[in-house]
Amino acid sequence: MAKPVLFVLKPGFRDDLGGPFFCPGCAGVEGFLKYAPQVEGLVEVRRIDFPRPRPEIVELLGAANQACPVLVLDADAELPPEAKRSEDTGRAFIFGAVPICEYLGRTFGAVRPHP
Repeated sequence: MAKPVLFVLKPGFRDDLGGPFFCPGCAGVEGFLKYAPQVEGLVEVRRIDFPRPRPEIVELLGAANQACPVLVLDADAELPPEAKRSEDTGRAFIFGAVPICEYLGRTFGAVRPHP
């Protein structure tokens, strides 16, 4: 079974609004990985640059689903309720810090966000 792929944005990016910035959702997932360091070895974490298009994500999920943070599930993974499917590629994914952290905590027996 392949590892799920987690995409988070590298901090310190700039855009039309100035910067340097960080993505709050990505920072939340990075915080989860600090609280549950054993999980980082069980997922493939890809820290990517801010500008779009984001080719690594587009390849897996299509252009409509390149927001971060996003967790791309293994093709053989059982689909949890929070997962969506890419209309372009058929791959399942989870978007957003809290749903990603909930899924990873539940799946790998680690800490989870308080409800």
